[in-house]
Amino acid sequence: MSYNFDRDLGFWELPKPNKGVEREWHPVVRVAARTVPFGYEIDPDNDKLFQPIPHELEALELAKKHLRQYSYREVAAWLTTQTGRNISHSGLQKRVLIERRRKKASAIKRRLAKRLQETLAEIEKLEKGVTGYYTTTSEEDGTC
Repeated sequence: MSYNFDRDLGFWELPKPNKGVEREWHPVVRVAARTVPFGYEIDPDNDKLFQPIPHELEALELAKKHLRQYSYREVAAWLTTQTGRNISHSGLQKRVLIERRRKKASAIKRRLAKRLQETLAEIEKLEKGVTGYYTTTSEEDGTC
């Protein structure tokens, strides 16, 4: 099935999934690339920072939910009509994959940090439960 984007795009809308009441905090991002990422604009006071555009970022979050049912091309076209800012299907896919990778890496690191805290607590418990104590070489010599 082929689309005539000039004709169909103006009347075509994806259904809105349940958004929920939670609101997300959008940080100011420093400039790391030539292109301005979707959902951000260059800060007028400091050209080394990107300022978030909340309505574009909220539309992007909604678009991610639409990706469960629709293709990247369809969602990118919907996102472009909703926000008035162009984003290609490959740009949307790249953005989604990068965010998934970062989210997965942060989850792994959080689990490792939790395991480290548990291990440190066990080590401390074992060291306090021992009847003896450790000595250093300076204590054996009688010097401090």
